[in-house]
Amino acid sequence: MNTQSSIVKVIECPRDAMQGIQQLIPTIDKINYVNKLLTVGFDTLDLGSFVSNKWVPQMADTAEVLGHLVESPTKILCIVVNMKGASTAITYDRIRYLGYPFSISPTFQKKNTNNTIDHALILVDELVGLCKQYHKTLVVYTSMGFGNPYSDYYSPHLLYNYIGQLVEKGVSIISLSDTTGSATPPLIKDIFMQVCSDYPQVEFGIHLHTKRADAYDKVIAALQAGCLRFDSTLGGIGGCPMAQNTLVGNLPTEVLMSILSDAQMYSTINQVILEESLQYANRFFKNYNYLYS
Repeated sequence: MNTQSSIVKVIECPRDAMQGIQQLIPTIDKINYVNKLLTVGFDTLDLGSFVSNKWVPQMADTAEVLGHLVESPTKILCIVVNMKGASTAITYDRIRYLGYPFSISPTFQKKNTNNTIDHALILVDELVGLCKQYHKTLVVYTSMGFGNPYSDYYSPHLLYNYIGQLVEKGVSIISLSDTTGSATPPLIKDIFMQVCSDYPQVEFGIHLHTKRADAYDKVIAALQAGCLRFDSTLGGIGGCPMAQNTLVGNLPTEVLMSILSDAQMYSTINQVILEESLQYANRFFKNYNYLYS
């Protein structure tokens, strides 16, 4: 495991924390919460999405939130699922990254983006070109990257095949996503060792949906295999409402930071402000506990 010379990128994901909450959160509350997060020192904030308001009504005010952000070196990422959303997202200077959820499960690709895998691959080509034109960077999430609950065929080799295609298309950041908590530490370690070896030019990250009790072993497995990019949310709040009826929470940011400290890994996080933000998040989400169940 790399130690003191390694800087771990922590991507805080308020979008993922909020999107499954049924009760609409007032825009001003979102603005205040996101601006608090922008003071912590996260590498990137996964702030919102440009998708159909019908499917994700909680994210309908993403543009308004973007218009009220404080200055911060933290970069902004927003999710898109089609060219319509992407064409809107690229007009915002504050957005550095467009995130696209590419599922290796055909069932989930249809559920999450109303698309087939073949059409999703065509869209990736278009998104890569759009990002180059407007000086953005595309981040592709390989949803259901460690298995799926739909009985769709899965194997690490299937994942490797799609990663190879994404790399050929020019994708330089790929986050392996455990959408429903299927990953085991040995599988995480094996997959990251393989892809980091095969594609050293690509930045690989992990987006874990996991129970808090399982987080330590999974994070350590990823670190040992060379992963230096982690998505997380304060308090472990959230999950993917498109995946299944029961949400699996996110990797808690505070747990991730404790693990990184124990492993002598470094990040740009201000620990004092992180603790303040965790307390803020606990108060914030206490009022919005009507999650899909």
